[in-house]
Amino acid sequence: MKLHVWINSSSIFVCAVNALAHHVLNKDLRDIVGDFRGFYRQLTSDGQLRWIGPEKGVVHLATAALLNAVWDLWAKQEGKPLWKLLVDMDPRELLSCIDFRYITDVLTEEEAYEILQKGQVGKKEREGQMLMHGYPAYTTSCAWLGYSDDTLKQLCTEALKDGWTRFKVKVGADLQDDIRRCRLIRNMIGPEKTLMMDANQRWDVPEAVEWMSKLAEFKPLWIEEPTSPDDILGHAAISEALVPLGIGIATGEQCHNRVIFKQLLQAKALQFLQIDSCRLGSVNENLSVLLMAKKFEIPVCPHAGGVGLCELVQHLIIFDFISISASLENRMCEYVNHLHEHFRYPVVIKKASYMPPKDAGYSTEMKEESVKKHQYPHGEVWKKLLAAQEN
Repeated sequence: MKLHVWINSSSIFVCAVNALAHHVLNKDLRDIVGDFRGFYRQLTSDGQLRWIGPEKGVVHLATAALLNAVWDLWAKQEGKPLWKLLVDMDPRELLSCIDFRYITDVLTEEEAYEILQKGQVGKKEREGQMLMHGYPAYTTSCAWLGYSDDTLKQLCTEALKDGWTRFKVKVGADLQDDIRRCRLIRNMIGPEKTLMMDANQRWDVPEAVEWMSKLAEFKPLWIEEPTSPDDILGHAAISEALVPLGIGIATGEQCHNRVIFKQLLQAKALQFLQIDSCRLGSVNENLSVLLMAKKFEIPVCPHAGGVGLCELVQHLIIFDFISISASLENRMCEYVNHLHEHFRYPVVIKKASYMPPKDAGYSTEMKEESVKKHQYPHGEVWKKLLAAQEN
């Protein structure tokens, strides 16, 4: 059953991409990027598909897929990694890629221009800093739910040896188990290293407050996705209750669009904002969220749960530091050591930091052999899975 559900959801996504494909087929790249705001609006305002959005769900995921491919092609044509393409853009050209519809009550184009202009100061120095030291990361790979204590200890020990200083643990299934696991991890990493917690939307609002009050002794920097990602006022209530305990609220990986982020910021519902390269409408929409976060002075700590997300989002957060935020205070990017072997330009982590990609493009290209093996339904991997299910 689970296999069929996964296949069906993937098929729906592919259908959505195909339904939008006519907007890009046989189009000249220069025409698209020459009016990128208009092209973005064209995709998100498709007269038929907007009915099953708008700008949310599978249609928006498909929009992101097409736009990510356009950005990859543009960066390759310019011979630059995507982060460098963005960094080198004139502020006005950069802003011309953003659709400000629905957010001008919080951020106007002129305000965004002023932010980018201020970001010009010290930009070369920050770029040099990134090239030398990279962008700080945290690991989620040590403490998934379901790991045995021995596995957890082994992975934490290895991570500490590799220089990791920021760790995230999954919580929310069983309180007593959470207390035991968090105590184990905190004792292993020590009081000086950073610990975050992630509930993956498990709780009601009162439950989140009660549960996290009992985990506060382990000094988490944040609790991530404590409740439904759509519950803006719920996040605000949790934030109001937990911030006095020193626990921030982090969310964003499941936020549909820039409007949800706008309202989370307006409601003071989060202390850490987590963009996602594939959930929002690609680079275009993420740029608007980065700029809103800067206006509200909320640190951006991207979601990057493996499967190519690390390869993508590293470009956005490196650009953010160089051109927008100009700060590393309370800022870090998630890292999961999962499935990087399938990508032609995998992330490079040194001393627990993302090193800026050097290859042109958006680092999205997968190895032909991996694509062939995982092609549905005739790829080697799928043949084995389907045969096992029949047996």
